[in-house]
Amino acid sequence: MMRFKALVLFILIASTFKTLHAQELEGSLGLHTFADNREYARTHRFSQTIFGLRFSPEIGLLLDSTHRLRVGFNALHEFGSPRFTNEFLPVAYYEFKQQDWNFYMGVFPRHNLLSDYPRAVLNDTLSYYRPNVEGMLLKYENENWKQVFFIDWTSRQTTTDRENFIFGLSGKYKKDLFFLSHYAMMLHNAGPAIDIPGDHIEDNGAIAIKAGLDLSGKTFLDSLTLNVGGLMSFERVRTVGSWQTPKGLLLETAMEYKRFGVTNSFYKGDGHHIVNGDQFYTAKTYNRTDLSWRPKIYKGIEGQFTLSFHFLEGTVDSQQAFGIRYKIQGRKALKN
Repeated sequence: MMRFKALVLFILIASTFKTLHAQELEGSLGLHTFADNREYARTHRFSQTIFGLRFSPEIGLLLDSTHRLRVGFNALHEFGSPRFTNEFLPVAYYEFKQQDWNFYMGVFPRHNLLSDYPRAVLNDTLSYYRPNVEGMLLKYENENWKQVFFIDWTSRQTTTDRENFIFGLSGKYKKDLFFLSHYAMMLHNAGPAIDIPGDHIEDNGAIAIKAGLDLSGKTFLDSLTLNVGGLMSFERVRTVGSWQTPKGLLLETAMEYKRFGVTNSFYKGDGHHIVNGDQFYTAKTYNRTDLSWRPKIYKGIEGQFTLSFHFLEGTVDSQQAFGIRYKIQGRKALKN
């Protein structure tokens, strides 16, 4: 019944927009279908198969070249589930865009805004199960610089629910072949309104810094990047202990030729406990090799298959992931 009411509200809002005096009425239909088989038993990580799709329509107004309003929803169906939808999330946000600046506030899609974070800092499972950011995001980007700040409110405090939010800062500087990038995130985990005896506020975060060369177009390969950097995590339980700051070295090479790619990521250092990070970085030595293929399907449809090998603790685990994203967009000018 709640989903039906939400759909009726969505249709009413859409019909109301037609009567408003605005420059353009916009709409989009998004589909993300995915299969991710994670066989991690040998390394005693969490094995699972993530198989399903997300459907995310949006409708809104482009008020002028600067201001945009959007509403919609994001629905998840996991294959094999008897339920029509396993999750029904609202989408409603304001966007400001002027020259090099972008600002979002509300509930807006994570994809293409925060999807470049290293898995060690923000894991890729978020794209399946937390596709939206609930909060704010500010982005500045020009030819050489990119900076993004965000806050994502993940749990509202009640008498029994904890207060929980993530904030982060990322950016990149690129000049000719050289680039320098950074990614930082902190999770603040406070208690519910009714205190739990022995419970404490927790802070958990990480920062990754990379320096490298982008040799794309300089070799026979379509793309080639090399980078070296470091990873440090931050964790404390307030009033109990001091900050724990494990750290280590990151090395990465990525190349692609005719839509076939190879990426190798190596880590050496202390083991980390990053709540929203990839579980493999709890190891002191870890190497991941991805073999990927981006098939050319159709205009507006993105597809990628990735075969991954995880080398750590004297064993090898594997992962097979395939995903397709499809987005239709349109707009129509409205008369004043």
